[in-house]
Amino acid sequence: MTVWSELTGQAGAIAVLRAAAVVASRRTVTDADEQASGDETDSAARAFAASTQQMTHSWLITGPPGSGRSNLAYAFASALLSGDPDGDERTTAQVGARSHPDLQVLATEGVIIKRDDVRDIVKRSHYAPSIGRHRVIVVEDADRMTEQTSNFLLKELEEPPERTVWILCAPSEADLIPTIRSRVRSVRLALPSIADVADLLVRRDGIDPIVAERAAREAQSHIGMAHRLATSAEARDRRHETLRTTLAIRSVSNAVNAAARLLAIAGDDAKAISELRDAEERDNALRSLGIAPGQAVPPALRSQLKALEDDQKRRATRSLRDGIDRILVDLSSLYRDILMEQLGTGAELVNRELSAEIGRAAEGSTSADSLATLDAIQTARTRIESNVAPTLALEAMLVQTIRRPDRVGA
Repeated sequence: MTVWSELTGQAGAIAVLRAAAVVASRRTVTDADEQASGDETDSAARAFAASTQQMTHSWLITGPPGSGRSNLAYAFASALLSGDPDGDERTTAQVGARSHPDLQVLATEGVIIKRDDVRDIVKRSHYAPSIGRHRVIVVEDADRMTEQTSNFLLKELEEPPERTVWILCAPSEADLIPTIRSRVRSVRLALPSIADVADLLVRRDGIDPIVAERAAREAQSHIGMAHRLATSAEARDRRHETLRTTLAIRSVSNAVNAAARLLAIAGDDAKAISELRDAEERDNALRSLGIAPGQAVPPALRSQLKALEDDQKRRATRSLRDGIDRILVDLSSLYRDILMEQLGTGAELVNRELSAEIGRAAEGSTSADSLATLDAIQTARTRIESNVAPTLALEAMLVQTIRRPDRVGA
């Protein structure tokens, strides 16, 4: 087992980052030898210059949602911190628990990454490594930085500390400002195949192969969502209800009611994800403050719990938005299937278990209707990202899905 073993479908990206980790470990040895000998030759300088083409101080890992950007970032961090291109068990465990003293993580539970968060992490980037060979800073969802925040980070990327490595993660290079893109080395990830994701679920999580294949297919190779669908019957039921609710729309009133129901489903999904985590965080906070279960919180400590609750509310807002977006992605897969049926391509359906309903929907509309619906779904995603009220965006989108009752089979 190596630090790269549980990554799937990204052989090219792994090769690039592992090669960089090899160079980083050799460079550290070369630097130590140079200091010991005092005046070692130009060969060390030439080796260093060559190595910079493989190892650099700032990286950008891009790829579609679910491709494993953050997993790859932490695997790379483990390799750098351990000094072993394949990592070691102790360092990997510390990185997994986010407890390694030379690892800093900037991840937002809200909609955006604030400038104050970046300011704090920049200060920490100047600390010398304590036990590792490098200080590594992972910025998840770097696309959530505002322009002001990005410009603040840019100054740090221009003149980084010698032993600090920045690893940014974002869906695409276009999500970051051009000046940051010019100062990082990009590694692009592909969406893994359904077979690769299913194999990972079977190998890593012990999921039944049939369940794993269905989860990977319905998640459209999104690794995190595939794991959730494979391990949660409630998540599978909510997804199924989403698709059936949309297929049943026959009028504007149906569309309005369906929008309310989809929003409720997204809320239930978000609550299922965050409820248990919120309770655990509160219990841990009370324990760390020395407050016994059931004991009243002293006034002097209430501000700390209030800050935790505020963070949880921001996370809930983001979770709801993510849940709505996931519903829209699922609906895109549904109308993609309908379009494939109408065009007679013979392509495999994403929602194979609804093949009868998809066939009837295909007969009750035209390919132009399906294309218009797919456009409406994308428009809804854009509107919600622009802070349009989700209910209004969903209603406008679902009106486009209305099909004539006389053309849809019973």
